[in-house]
Amino acid sequence: MTAETASERPLLLEVENLSVAYGKIEALSGVSLRVRQGEIVTVIGPNGAGKSTLLGALMGALPARDGRITLAGRVQGALQVEARAEQGLALVPETRALFASMTVEDNLRLGAYRFRGEGAARHAQALDEVYALFPRLQERRRQEAATLSGGERQMLALGRALMGRPQLLMLDEPSLGLAPLIVRDIFRIIVQLRAQGVSILLVEQNARAALHVADHAYVLELGRVAMEGPAAALAHDPRVIEAYLGAQAKHQELLTT
Repeated sequence: MTAETASERPLLLEVENLSVAYGKIEALSGVSLRVRQGEIVTVIGPNGAGKSTLLGALMGALPARDGRITLAGRVQGALQVEARAEQGLALVPETRALFASMTVEDNLRLGAYRFRGEGAARHAQALDEVYALFPRLQERRRQEAATLSGGERQMLALGRALMGRPQLLMLDEPSLGLAPLIVRDIFRIIVQLRAQGVSILLVEQNARAALHVADHAYVLELGRVAMEGPAAALAHDPRVIEAYLGAQAKHQELLTT
């Protein structure tokens, strides 16, 4: 996606001067970012930078001390998690948050609660779309989630979020704990979702892989935006290379997606 075509896309998410505190400890301070429709925006940074806190605040799970969050022109304000999900926000947390004793298919069906009034046909169509994206989940649809591998659990968490056809899919560390080959598959799927029109906000410690797939990037440090710009430009910025990419040279194979 070129900078010109990106700028022509409608603005989907706008975050302005967002601040979040845990008691007297400020986790986010004056964070602003934008996500346009049909693009991948990534937020990278070290542990403790506030990346997961940012997603929690956007989802309504953490109260914001200050700032404004706007989704598709609607100010989120004091809306709770359920209300934001109804408007099309979906978060895949780093814990995956699956129901371990339930089957793969039952976990997926729970993700379609946003369309609970639209009947079985809508749910069946959504299931078919998820199974087309993740054939392995269809093979294991009768298995309990607890029996899945780490990569399969990540696929299930992604699939469950997609069952709700979100306006914005937020991913918190989707590569966490996965083998390099599985990480490559997950990032290929993320790119495929963008090609299908899904807008994605990606929080990821694997900066090399994240910058490779993203359109725009933000670097979060100590709760503040330290840098931002086109992902390709940040991937070649000496400061980003020194701080975040040098130690990831062993993951060079992820650049071929």
